[in-house]
Amino acid sequence: MKHFRPSLPSPMLVLSAVGQLFPTRIHGEVLARVLNRLLAPELADGELDFLNGQIVLIEVIDARIRYRLTLRNGMLAALGDDGPPAALRIGGNVHDFLLLASRQEDADTLFFHRRLTLGGNTELGLYVKNFLDSLELEERLGPVLKLLHGATTWVGRFA
Repeated sequence: MKHFRPSLPSPMLVLSAVGQLFPTRIHGEVLARVLNRLLAPELADGELDFLNGQIVLIEVIDARIRYRLTLRNGMLAALGDDGPPAALRIGGNVHDFLLLASRQEDADTLFFHRRLTLGGNTELGLYVKNFLDSLELEERLGPVLKLLHGATTWVGRFA
């Protein structure tokens, strides 16, 4: 006799469902606040000034979530879906963004293997990529980095 094992929904379906419950603007604001806190030294030093007046669209394809961010008054700010088009679009799946955030893969590798895609202003894309490559967050992230590694491994099972 075979035992029935209910299958759990993939994390991407769950993330997508949760993402659809709240307007993008709300979780975009949360993302902007987290990034502002995490990148406070770089923001204070003007290292993100190249984003001033530029709109970057981050598209998490498998979760069907889109974030539009810009730099306003020295801080990252989330924008709604309306308004001018983004100067730069960065697209990828949850797992690929987690690989990047947890430093398990570098941006060059993910772009080269077309797991992350760039569209729009190439120069702005290079600034973003170089900025990400220059970040040394290990000391700031500490235990959070371990959680990111675990989340990346777990999500990778479903990717």
